[in-house]
Parts: sequence; structure tokens; C-alpha cells
Amino acid sequence: MKVPLLDLKPQYRALKAGIDAAIEAVSESQHFILGPAVRQLEADVAAYTGTQFGVGVSSGTDALLVALMVLDIGPGDEVITSPYTFFATAGTIARAGARPVYCDIDPATFNLSPAAVERFIARDCEVQGGRLVNRRTKGTIKALMPVHLYGQVADMDPLVAIARKHKLRVIEDAAQAIGAADAQGRRACAFGDIGCLSFFPTKNLGAFGDAGMCVTNDAALAERLRIFRVHGGEPKYYHAFIGGNFRLDELQAAVLNVKLPHLDAWTAGRQRNAAYYDAAFAKAALGAQVAPPVAMAGARHIYNQYVIRVARRDALRAHLASRDIGTEIYYPVPLHLQKCFAYLGHAAGDFPESERAAAETLALPIFPELETAQLQHVVDSIAGFYA
Repeated sequence: MKVPLLDLKPQYRALKAGIDAAIEAVSESQHFILGPAVRQLEADVAAYTGTQFGVGVSSGTDALLVALMVLDIGPGDEVITSPYTFFATAGTIARAGARPVYCDIDPATFNLSPAAVERFIARDCEVQGGRLVNRRTKGTIKALMPVHLYGQVADMDPLVAIARKHKLRVIEDAAQAIGAADAQGRRACAFGDIGCLSFFPTKNLGAFGDAGMCVTNDAALAERLRIFRVHGGEPKYYHAFIGGNFRLDELQAAVLNVKLPHLDAWTAGRQRNAAYYDAAFAKAALGAQVAPPVAMAGARHIYNQYVIRVARRDALRAHLASRDIGTEIYYPVPLHLQKCFAYLGHAAGDFPESERAAAETLALPIFPELETAQLQHVVDSIAGFYA
């Protein structure tokens, strides 16, 4: 039995007629840049995330980058974030000319630990002239960039409280978390100054290529985002700012408009599959070898990934591959140990929870179209490996 990590073909086949019609409508209109499909998607995604304004951009990575740019974060500034995340989180901070500052994760959720952030500020920072300054680097801590990893909202109340206390901007990296919510029903992207989404094809809401969006409740920030995504020009050919070509493609927006109404049903399918895994692993009594993901009580986990902690991870992955089961390791090298960030001066052991997660975690197939027999095959194969 084959169990791929992800198979997008069933989703496409179910929506083919609507998607083909949407693409044809754009082709007939010959309106390819920032047209009605983009405007519709911006309004609908903003409403879905509980925010007021959506600004479509070219990718999730560019969403993070333009968010940093419109908040005037650049050389001499520092942004606190997690070392256990996709590269774009810290990569965009560096591309903006700022310095990534890492704090460790909560081992249960894999998200940025508020306690770790508080420890860093108390130990390494001081207030100078109303600015929070890193004593070691002399840089100004300007923002906090929590990541809602794997589809679960970070512990935002204490993080937002820290940001307010120290006058930091909050950029939410919600690339994996559209529709995720905390126990109060507040959705990812609705806590900070700007929320950043990715519509990469493998995401729960995926385009037919790269696409992304920034959402915000601040009308002035929304307007700056719109200006910065077209090279900082407003009106056209008049540039008060240096922006970039960060526009969301009209064809991608048309595809996403067809898909968005189905997102909650797909999320329910992922949640159903996650519940099956949880029960099956419990029944298999693999507690000493396999730790399923922890979903926070009352929260809405959308399971962009179903990530387990396991003993002998690499050997298990090879065993599953031999049984035609797809898996992935997110992420084998935490960001503080990446070669390109050697200039930050970190060493192994600096962020032990992130390093442990990088060594122990494995993502299993979770997409909504999986059949029960496939899920059970995954669990049986894991149980067989440890037996």
C-alpha cells in the first residue's frame, strides 16, 4: 500500500471544472495584474482570518519581507524569532538588513517560548532612550516574529504582552496556519501588527505556484503594504519609498478563490486524520517510542503537518520509505546552526529544545483525502519497526 506524504491530485480533480473556468475567465479578460480576483481574495482572506485588510503578495516569503520593510526594520535593528522554523523566517530578517535574534521553543508545541523571550530580554537587554537595546550587539530590538508552526497558534497573549511592554512590533509568520485559532477563537494573523500567509501549493490553502498575503487591522499599514508591493510607487512612477515587485498574480488569486470555500472541510479532514492517528498510536502503546503532536486545549489546530517525536528517527524514516510511506523532516538543521548564520556566533547547545526537535521529529501523511486503511498502515508500520 502506498501512502504519499501529500497528493494534490484528488483535490484538483474535485475542483477541476471550477478552477478551469476561473483560469479561463482571467485569460478572456486579459487582466493579469492586481485585478478583481486579487481584490476578492484579499477581502475574503481578511474576513477568514478575522482582520480588516488583506494585501496579496507574491509569496509567503515576500509577505514577511515586505512586512519588515513597511515597519522600517533594517540595519541596526534586531527581530526576535524562533530558530526552529522554515528558513524564510530568519532569512527575510537578514535580507531586510536586520539581525535575527533567536529564542528557544516550547517543546510541547514547537512554537516560540514566551518564557525564553522574557529570559533573553532580562538577561541581555536594557532600555536606552526609550529603545530596547541588545547589550552585546548594541542593536535595537524592534520586533517580535512568532511562528505558528505546523498549524497551531503560538502562545500569543504573553508574547503580545512582552511586545507591548517593550514597544515592539509583532509580525506573525502564519505561513502554515491559515484558520488556526487559540482557545478564545482568535485566529492566526489577528494578534499582531501584520500577519503573513503563504499559499505555496503544499499549504492547506495552496495556489498553483507561489503566492502569499499580508493581513492587518491597521489601515495605514495596509496602504503602505499596497504601495511597497509595487516598488514603493504612489502614484505610478512617483516613488517616496523603495519597495519591490511583490504583487500577487491574478491567475493564482483566481485559483485560490475557487479553493477558499473548501478550506474548512479540508481542515476538518486533517483534524479527523490527526484524531485517528492519536487514537491508533495510543492503542498501539508506543508511548516510550512515539510522542504524537500536542494540541493545546480548546485551540483549533489545522494540522498543516502531523509531526511526531520518535526514537531512532532516521532509521524509522528509512523503514517507512521501504514500505512506500512518505515522510519529511521539518527541520533537520535549526537556523542558528545554518552555515549562512555563522556570523551570529551561535554554537550547538545554545537552543537545546530546537536542536532536540530537529533530531527527533518526523512528519507523517495527514492530507484530507487519505483513507483509513492508509492511516492504519502508517501506524502498523511504525509499531512494527519498534517491535
